[in-house]
Amino acid sequence: MHLTLRRSAGAAAALATVLTTVLGSTLIGSSPAQAATLDVTYDAVGTSTIKSTGSVVDLGPTTLTTALESADGSFTGHLPLPTSTAEFKLAGFLPVQATVDFIEAAPVTGALVRSGATTTVTSTATYFIKLSHVKIGGIPAFVGNQCRTAAPVVIPANSPAGQTFNIISGGRLAGTYTIGSFQNCNLSTGLLNLIVPGAGNTVDLTVSNGRLG
Repeated sequence: MHLTLRRSAGAAAALATVLTTVLGSTLIGSSPAQAATLDVTYDAVGTSTIKSTGSVVDLGPTTLTTALESADGSFTGHLPLPTSTAEFKLAGFLPVQATVDFIEAAPVTGALVRSGATTTVTSTATYFIKLSHVKIGGIPAFVGNQCRTAAPVVIPANSPAGQTFNIISGGRLAGTYTIGSFQNCNLSTGLLNLIVPGAGNTVDLTVSNGRLG
């Protein structure tokens, strides 16, 4: 699923000119005296796959807002993620459902990296993962309102090997991350910590439709 907004060819060309002027010298090499910040907003949509359960969680559609620094190509931003739902079968037969929220713990950080004529992105997002409305076999688990990872989950999202990122049209970002233990889930804390935490979870995002502001 891709979100797109119609934009005239003239607007796209204008954005390209501004970005090239402000950031082009950055990715090639500019002096601190020439540093400037440019706010660019993108549409974003994707999925995350939880390895331990095999469940797929929708990420978005949402909006990625970034502040690009021309001095070094770095950026900070925000990627708020809407509430989603995870479903899987425990022990292969017992259905489990849960509402999943990614609560931003720190701004997204990253950088545009140019190698020759190729531009890629490295980035890191940090969230607490919160679970609510958990049902096991159709029976509510009553995890309460504060059931979430004890520590923030650090999620890298980078341009995959062999792929590029276009400042205007965007690109694909992917990564692998680890989910730590949960806390404050009432009597379900132990069970959830047996089921969900672990390494090898993946994220796959498509970022598109870059626009100023």
